[in-house]
Amino acid sequence: MSAHLQWMVVRNCSSFLIKRNKQTYSTEPNNLKARNSFRYNGLIHRKTVGVEPAADGKGVVVVMKRRSGHTDLRMALIRRASAILRSQKPVMVKRKRTRPTKSS
Repeated sequence: MSAHLQWMVVRNCSSFLIKRNKQTYSTEPNNLKARNSFRYNGLIHRKTVGVEPAADGKGVVVVMKRRSGHTDLRMALIRRASAILRSQKPVMVKRKRTRPTKSS
């Protein structure tokens, strides 16, 4: 079945769809931007690429359906991987400076 025909079937009735704030998002695997669009859909294309956090919580794993994936989604892939890596870093708590007390 062609990707366009699959998209016509899946675009409005998929178990991965989430509708919030007048936007339609998708939680399917290999969808880099979580948008419900033909370009980013991970179910209908033969060559897809996705990013997931590593099992040990350190780093990312690139998931591909075929050996070569979407070359046009390279920037989206880099941004998604960077966001996952940023979320894995520990947050440094800034200390508040205390004012010296006035001695009277």
